[in-house]
Amino acid sequence: MDFLDLVTQVIDLRSFSNLWYWIVLAILWTALSHWVLGIPFHLVQRARHGDETSLQDLHMLAEINSRRIVDFAQGSGLAMVAMSSFVVSSLLVLGWGYGVEFCQAVLLLLLPLILVSALSARTAFVLRQSGFDRLPIRLRNHRLIVQGMALVFIFITAFWGMFTNVTVTPLY
Repeated sequence: MDFLDLVTQVIDLRSFSNLWYWIVLAILWTALSHWVLGIPFHLVQRARHGDETSLQDLHMLAEINSRRIVDFAQGSGLAMVAMSSFVVSSLLVLGWGYGVEFCQAVLLLLLPLILVSALSARTAFVLRQSGFDRLPIRLRNHRLIVQGMALVFIFITAFWGMFTNVTVTPLY
């Protein structure tokens, strides 16, 4: 047995039949919906319910994180859009054009992450322009949109993963 056979036996590249892929998917969406612009959502909840200390902390964190996100988007946004477009189109061609399941799985993890990042940049711009007016409500709405995206993308991923598992023959 050579090294390549050992690696392919240990690391299964049939991603949709691998338990670790589904664990990563669950952790990804849990983290994306819990951290709203880098702020833990329990802080937003406490601020919405009238805790003054939490509201001050929320404003401070929102100002810091939105400034960081906006500065990054303005400084490197064009390069990130170009790089993201290249990676997404490469994964699309490799995944669906050439039938590489690993690329399909990576794209179904990466594309929602890119969309949530774009939504976060938009929310940061809106918060900065509005002077952080109605901050807890805007962050809650951002989270609701992310959770809606999670429902859609988890359904698409599960549907495609099950379709792939049913129709693709094993490699061995």
